[in-house]
Amino acid sequence: MIFFKPSWVTHEEDNKPIFSIDIHPNGNRFVTGGQGESGGKVIIWNLAPILSAEAEDDPMIPKVLCQMDNHLACVNVVRWSNDGQLLASGGDDKLVMIWRLTNEGSSTIFGSGKINVETWKCIHTLNAHQGDILDLSWAPHDGWLASGSVDNSVIIWNVLKFPERVAHLNSHTGMVKGITWDPVGKYLASQSDDKSVKVWRTGEWIEETVVTDPFIDCSATTHVLRLSWSPDGQYLVSAHAMNGGGPTAQIIERDGWRHDKDFVGHRKAVTCVRFNNNIFKKVCVGSPKTQQHCCCAIGSRDRSVSVWLTSLKRPLVVIKDLFDDSVLDISWSSSGSFLLACSWDGSVACITFEEIEIGTPLSNSEKNALYEKLYHKSSWNIGFTGTQIAENPEILNAIDKVNEISKPKTFPGNEEMLPPKTPAKDNNLEVESPKINTNTTVFVPVNKQVETRLPSGKRRITPMLLTPSNPSNTPKDSELKIEIPIYETGTFSSSSPKKSKIIVETVKESPKPIVTKQNISTQNTMVLQPPGNQINQLMCSEVPGDEPIIQIINVLDSQRIPTGTAVLKNGVNQKVQITNKCHKTSKGFLSKIELFTTQSDKTPQWETYLGSHIRCAAVNRKVIVACCEDLTINTYDIKSGARPLPQLLIEDLISSLSLSQDCHCLVLTKTGLVHMWDLLHRKSVLSRLSVRSLLTSKAVVSGFSLSPSNLPVLTLSDGRAFSYCKDLNTWIVLSNPIDPLTYAGGSLTRKLSANLPLASLQKLIPTHISNDTLPPGVTLSFLESQVISSKMLQSSLEYKHWIFALVNHVLEKGPERRLRIILDELMGPTHSSAKDLKDDILGLSKKTLLMDILNIIKTKLAWQRFYKEYMDQVKLKFQM
Repeated sequence: MIFFKPSWVTHEEDNKPIFSIDIHPNGNRFVTGGQGESGGKVIIWNLAPILSAEAEDDPMIPKVLCQMDNHLACVNVVRWSNDGQLLASGGDDKLVMIWRLTNEGSSTIFGSGKINVETWKCIHTLNAHQGDILDLSWAPHDGWLASGSVDNSVIIWNVLKFPERVAHLNSHTGMVKGITWDPVGKYLASQSDDKSVKVWRTGEWIEETVVTDPFIDCSATTHVLRLSWSPDGQYLVSAHAMNGGGPTAQIIERDGWRHDKDFVGHRKAVTCVRFNNNIFKKVCVGSPKTQQHCCCAIGSRDRSVSVWLTSLKRPLVVIKDLFDDSVLDISWSSSGSFLLACSWDGSVACITFEEIEIGTPLSNSEKNALYEKLYHKSSWNIGFTGTQIAENPEILNAIDKVNEISKPKTFPGNEEMLPPKTPAKDNNLEVESPKINTNTTVFVPVNKQVETRLPSGKRRITPMLLTPSNPSNTPKDSELKIEIPIYETGTFSSSSPKKSKIIVETVKESPKPIVTKQNISTQNTMVLQPPGNQINQLMCSEVPGDEPIIQIINVLDSQRIPTGTAVLKNGVNQKVQITNKCHKTSKGFLSKIELFTTQSDKTPQWETYLGSHIRCAAVNRKVIVACCEDLTINTYDIKSGARPLPQLLIEDLISSLSLSQDCHCLVLTKTGLVHMWDLLHRKSVLSRLSVRSLLTSKAVVSGFSLSPSNLPVLTLSDGRAFSYCKDLNTWIVLSNPIDPLTYAGGSLTRKLSANLPLASLQKLIPTHISNDTLPPGVTLSFLESQVISSKMLQSSLEYKHWIFALVNHVLEKGPERRLRIILDELMGPTHSSAKDLKDDILGLSKKTLLMDILNIIKTKLAWQRFYKEYMDQVKLKFQM
């Protein structure tokens, strides 16, 4: 532990009092509030010179980032919002000011000539209090701001709609000198000069409990009474209590609001308490088990600061006479490794700790697991609870209807699809150390290098793939070691005495003819389903400048129309008959295409001939497309047999052909290039688009077709599926079973029919039982990807399913902002008329979707104010 006092952190030259201090959540700056020359002063400081002696001595690194003199009287409290976007300050001028960083750059402080490196602008001024503001506190979700004043009241402000007030709590009979939020958002606590601590239930804004016994003998001798809640929510520690005639910090337990414990040792009244935001863990002495605990700092009028761990009966450290006057405020860094404290004497102290002293902070996933275990809530929704009293008869009727339904709730308008079930909670919090899976194949490099000499004299190095090691030689978990070569000199050197163990094999390559083996069927007649769903041999193009070199990417079975007769059918019962090698000429064989009006006709309506073998063909109600081995693509009008387009020549044989009903033609060549044309409008949509980057050594192409929205969809044998977005000019992922995020949400895909567009591409996604230790953001991220993928494929039924699943998840886990985005997109701007709104999305009425989602929200009591807010907008928008 190290403590020091930076002398340059002061308000004015005569060390005016600093009443409040707070460290930014990002850990790059801190703010102080106090007395200025003629009024209140808020100063934002650079934290780097505090933590680094080099930065402190560097004249190029500014110490003061911004100074704000807007308050007309002394500033008593400054607090950053939890996301660090806003700063709140309150003072003796009865005002609460909300500040935000702007992009205006540096500016000059009026009347002083000093430069503000940053510009913080006051965006809101809140003036509902009738007396000095003594304390401020942001709710965990940043949606509310609480202020306490000498007018004996606490006001809860709506951050999203400043200066709207959520509640006005005025049951205290003395000055409110401290307020703090329960970290899970259920309670707000306030401490007053009326010798009481009140705990308010945020759902109804009524008193949950009032604690008075520890404060009966207290006198109003402190400027502030800053209490604090532990980050696990189990303990509330107050300022200025008394026990046996001595000053203490009272511990109030959440379970039953018992208050039979306290922190003792200070000689004068406790003024401020501040818990570290982290929950720590330490290995117990003489045991391999870890113990979780919280860390708390206490400041007093006796000018000292003490630091306590909830796992110890005695303080971790007590620093006596740290200041020359009362300690007024304390703030911990978000990392938990240091704290700042300020005093009436106008100075600031910094105390740093090592991990061995206070412990190792829990990770976010471990904290989420703890919240789930204790409160059945995660960090995504710990703050927002809303009100629990039905304020609208419409809400009450909706809840009654839900309670009457015994079967599981279904989505509006889709009785076959159920919302995803909430996974069972795991009440046992257990942190396991990572283990090595011995069943996993370990790949190792091959000590061999193949060098090929081309006829032109150039050398080419052939990369060698990693090969699996011998399973029999794989050590057990406890024996698995990774050897790292350590040189005797201790440094890296290109002249190392150790020789390379790589064997170089030189091969001279001579030009060889390329032979492609084709699998030709002996059947004379076949009925083709959608042609071209499989691909033959995918190869790279020839390397220019040398003899032809062909690298095989994948080998796949192609569909090729054999010698003889084949039949195609379209949607109006017409028959297209293709006959290869129907006539022999001196130059080769002819192929014939015939159209029959019905399946039973013997005489064709028309016929046409081609001078090359027809490799594959497709037909719809308007055109016939035939791809030949002379690398041409031929199109014919279904009614007359006329050519609407000339012969199209491409670079290689066609491996896959797909034709949509509105005449979009998609082909994939053996060299892995994609072409697509709009035949009706005679224009190219895609040209020479490569699929090679999507292929791996273990995955082959299993399908290539057009989606209902005319997007190319490529599926691979490992379950991955891609589509190409022309607007974004790139491939997009539709399915990836090997993605851990998809694996975690895979069980949700089983709610839909496997025949739907997106579900059919995700058949290989494994079903996985959700893990409670995973944060809710994992499921949220998976649902977001499903919504956008179904929208990309223009699958309206799947889009509706996933948007409702997303809404239900957000209602359960948060965040509220995501739900607002969904509703705002469906409703459009409120100032425009309903006629200006695009009526549908994927053929679904936006208004109907909006009302269905609001009907879901209506059944959630905690969201009733949110529902009323949007329902009022809907009535105004659509004049309902």
